[in-house]
Amino acid sequence: MSQNTNPYQNIREPAAAGQFYPVDKKELVQQIDDFLAMVPPKKSAGAILGLIVPHAGYIYSGQIAAYGFSELAGQNINTVILIGNSHHAYFEGAAIYDRGYFKTPLGEVEIDADLAQKIISENKKIKADLGAHTAEHSLEVEIPFLQQTLKDFKLVPILMSEVDLEGIKILVQAISRNIKDKNVLVVASSDMSHYPSYERANYADQKTCEAILTGKIEKLESALAKLENEQIIGAQTFLCAKEAVEVLMLLMRDLGGGDIKLLKYANSGDVAVAPYNKKQDKSQVVGYSAIAFYSQRFSPELNRQEQRRLLEITKQSVETYVKTGQSPVFLENVPAFNQKLGVFVTLKKQGQLRGCIGCFGSDDNLPLYQTASRMAIAAAVGDPRFMPVTADELASLSYEISVLSPLKKISDWRQIELGKHGVEVRKGSRSGVFLPQVAAETGWDLETFLGQLCFKKAGLDWDSWSGKDKDVELYTFTAQVFSD
Repeated sequence: MSQNTNPYQNIREPAAAGQFYPVDKKELVQQIDDFLAMVPPKKSAGAILGLIVPHAGYIYSGQIAAYGFSELAGQNINTVILIGNSHHAYFEGAAIYDRGYFKTPLGEVEIDADLAQKIISENKKIKADLGAHTAEHSLEVEIPFLQQTLKDFKLVPILMSEVDLEGIKILVQAISRNIKDKNVLVVASSDMSHYPSYERANYADQKTCEAILTGKIEKLESALAKLENEQIIGAQTFLCAKEAVEVLMLLMRDLGGGDIKLLKYANSGDVAVAPYNKKQDKSQVVGYSAIAFYSQRFSPELNRQEQRRLLEITKQSVETYVKTGQSPVFLENVPAFNQKLGVFVTLKKQGQLRGCIGCFGSDDNLPLYQTASRMAIAAAVGDPRFMPVTADELASLSYEISVLSPLKKISDWRQIELGKHGVEVRKGSRSGVFLPQVAAETGWDLETFLGQLCFKKAGLDWDSWSGKDKDVELYTFTAQVFSD
């Protein structure tokens, strides 16, 4: 936490102190420490990259927020990007507090002006706007928790208003391009369902949390749309900072934050705070969650026994489906099989490709062995380049499995190591993937490898990989490859 030594620097004074949290420093420290002390100790889940935490008054949501902020202990974080939806100012796009300091009763936190300006310079829909932040509580209430759990950090506060999916992606791209090689934490400040009954809030918030845990914003959009269609009595919104949460989710995709955990959920009906909730009125409540995004730990090195078993699963999946039209059910307790990793399954017949389908993690966040089973069946009957496999062919098929690391976004194609890295290219709805072994199988050099990927797999210009098109994104991954 940086202290202001320049009296001429801009200082954003606290607007929520005394309302959402104590104005007295000693009382505030004690309250936060008490919240953090109530969080059960647990083993580290790895480097934390992102958080979703609530922003109601501390007496209601502070304990839930503490479950999120307690994950920061021991983490090396230089800058916190704090994102929320504006409750007071109305504008189009994103408004960044780009200079000076944010002040709370615990002191002043310096704005990371360099990073803020780099993000702003990316697009005209991202603006410096100090006034939009003046009365906003949703970002401010998170800062005392950050001050108590991080040793030293700078801040980039971002508010969003009147923003569509295009605007969300613009902000994601602007942030993603400028935080490489920085120890950055991204925090989305959002409460959940507003004002349904206690029971309906639990139901709705469970659906919303489940969608967030997939890491896919289309799943979140679908879940929220379904809840809206149910017309739950009293519900005004199911995620008040939906756009901020979606920015976080897309950023986590770029940064490899694919290990997502719900740390704690409750709603205001669970909290008894006299005199505010003396009667524990549960007819109208607000939901709160703490969700963490960790750097996905990749330990795919399956031993020989595990490789053989996974190959058996893929083979049994294909044979059962081709013969019966049904997918077999497997129950595996091997720890390595329960990783949430992507996988490609390649089928060959007499050495010739017969089907290849894969994914970088399932929509349902399935464990590796279940994803492998699904991809094997898809390779057999769903590859559009081939007719479905028939029962007569089963005996002549061979199987190859590629277990994939999480995707890592890169800013320069020269970072790609041919033969080691697989590559995914994206532009809008178009994408294409080459596995690492493609380079060895074809003998292509790096530029040919990337040109073939862009042109033949993604339908883009041959040299889209070169950096000439700013909307083209490159991701690398590695793979453990084994076959029967």
